[in-house]
Amino acid sequence: MSEVYAARRGQLRDRCAAAGSTAALISRPANVRYLAGASPHGAVLLVGPAEDVLLCAGTPTGDPSEGRLDEQLRLTVLPAPDGDPAVAGADTAAATGAESLAVEEHHLTVARYHALGSVAPRLRLADLGQAVEQQRIIKDEEEIACLRIAAEISDQALSELLESILVGRTERHLALELERRLVDHGADGPAFPTSVATGPNSGRGGHRPSDRRVEEGDFLSVCLGANYRGYRCEIGRTFVIGTTPADWQIELYDVVFAAQRAGREALAPGAAYRDVDRAARQVLDSAGHGERLAPSTGHGVGLEIDEDPQLAPSAMGKLDACVPVTVEPGVHLPGRGGVRIDDTLVVRPEADGGPELLTITTKELLAL
Repeated sequence: MSEVYAARRGQLRDRCAAAGSTAALISRPANVRYLAGASPHGAVLLVGPAEDVLLCAGTPTGDPSEGRLDEQLRLTVLPAPDGDPAVAGADTAAATGAESLAVEEHHLTVARYHALGSVAPRLRLADLGQAVEQQRIIKDEEEIACLRIAAEISDQALSELLESILVGRTERHLALELERRLVDHGADGPAFPTSVATGPNSGRGGHRPSDRRVEEGDFLSVCLGANYRGYRCEIGRTFVIGTTPADWQIELYDVVFAAQRAGREALAPGAAYRDVDRAARQVLDSAGHGERLAPSTGHGVGLEIDEDPQLAPSAMGKLDACVPVTVEPGVHLPGRGGVRIDDTLVVRPEADGGPELLTITTKELLAL
């Protein structure tokens, strides 16, 4: 993997040089991990003209969840808690003769930004912007393999929960059990806080589990994902508890399912982000649910659970092959509940079979 990380840093170095910066200081943890293989707590990465250095406050713990550091990097450990790795990185850049330093202004605090200027007053600071985030959008096959395993773990945890008794248990209890099962099956942890929503709570995006107990006839919507070697996926499903679904539940589920299918089928290299959103949104809007829709239909996933691209009405840009995204339309009816269906897929050309579905738990409306 050292060659992969070196190539990523080389690509960033070339981009910085083209913009007039001789070095870059990476502070956002996911970006550090992408370029260095690991992101110990508080670490920053200096991508220099001649040498790349990872600077840490204190010795890295070696926790596998932090990743495995590229052995080609020089590691500088500062005496914790006195040293600020970002400030030390700017000082190192100046000492090696760099005249300009690109930094992630969107991640640095104002105080920290000013500290960089103070330690190296002759170093011109420039904004790196979202350069690394944009570089991360297209995944290599090693990254996709990690996402595929994360999806398998998520599917397995969810399928086991569906085989257990659910009536009478609380949303909070079910969420904790799902997260335990993720770890039991090899995840580093949950990709994000697991959402379990029942009855009138169901269908809400990002619902925080409460002490409400599962009742017969409820919609039960679940959204979870595994974090495997830093890569995060997402799956969401909706079920009915303990009885034949009511007519209104079947009707609502069928509409959301049709919208989700339309969004999935719109995924292709060259498809505009907004067109994927529109494909799903039009189905729900035509059914009279336009006012209840979320701002976006989906988003990218990878080292973070919510990355670019955003599949939203105002999003600019087009999909490329090997971009993993979620497609997750949902409708919540106040006081009644709702439906969310969420998959993680990888954009593939038609010649390769079209979009690759990573999360494969059934989307049939099951009565549990």
